[in-house]
Amino acid sequence: MSRTNLLDREVGRAMSTLSAAAKQGLGDPALAELVVIRASQLNHCAFCLDMHLTIAREHGVSEKQLDLLSAWEEAGDVYDERERAALALTEAVTLLTGGTSQAFGSGGGFVPDEVYERAAGYFDAPRLAHLVALITAINSWNRVMVARRIPPGGYTP
Repeated sequence: MSRTNLLDREVGRAMSTLSAAAKQGLGDPALAELVVIRASQLNHCAFCLDMHLTIAREHGVSEKQLDLLSAWEEAGDVYDERERAALALTEAVTLLTGGTSQAFGSGGGFVPDEVYERAAGYFDAPRLAHLVALITAINSWNRVMVARRIPPGGYTP
C-alpha cells in the first residue's frame, strides 16, 4: 500500500478545520505555533517542524524562543509564565505519562492535575479548551505525517 494514500481528503479537511478552529479560539498565533512546534519536537515530526517553524517566524516568534524551545524549562525568562503553562500542558497531553488517578491507581496516562490547574490559571475555560484541542490536533497530524514518512520541505506558505 502506498503511504501517500493513508489520509483521505475528507479526513484531511476535518483535521485542518479542527486545527484552524483551535488556533483561532486560542487567540494567540505566536503561542499556538510554540505549542505545535513543541509537540512536533516530542513526536519527531520533521514535516510539521519545518512547516510550523516557518509559520512561527511569520507570526513574530523570536529566534531565541525557537532555538531554546526543546529546553524551555531551563531557558529562564525566554518564555513568560503563560507560555510555560501552555508548554507544560503540551508535554503532558502529548506524552500522557506523568499523571495518576485515584480512580485507576497510579499507572500513569493522565495529565497531572497541577499541570492542568496551572494552565487554567492563565487561560479562561474557552481558551483552555481550544489549547487542548490544538495540542490534540497537532498530535494527530504528527502521527499521520510520521506514519506516512512525509519528509520536510513540502510546505509552501
